Amino acid sequence: MCKTIKQKVRFKAAPRTIYGLLADSRRRSALTGRRASISTKVGGVFSTDNGRVTGVNVDLVPARRLVQAWRRDDFPEGVYSMAAITLAATPGGGTELVLTHRGVPKQLIPDTEAYWRRSYWERIKKGDL
Repeated sequence: MCKTIKQKVRFKAAPRTIYGLLADSRRRSALTGRRASISTKVGGVFSTDNGRVTGVNVDLVPARRLVQAWRRDDFPEGVYSMAAITLAATPGGGTELVLTHRGVPKQLIPDTEAYWRRSYWERIKKGDL
């Protein structure tokens, strides 16, 4: 059985900056300290966290939306989830990010929720640009 993760986070940085941290191979590698290779095209493949997470870009709208068919190496064979990140500008020039991550295997929900927080949101906030 699969479940959905929903997380909402605010950052001081603008949506374009947050999008770049998540969608650009070099910037994502620098953020996490782990190798990332991310296509800039819809239908292109990505690999992050030294190959631990892989998938395909489903929808890319710079500074607004990033949707990926997403799987970790500990997902059951052939199982992909759908990670959708939307970015909206806030009045102070920052960003409200909403992650809706559907289809995560139930037993991996706690670890996947923590993964997003530790690997991305906390790191972005620590160096909030």
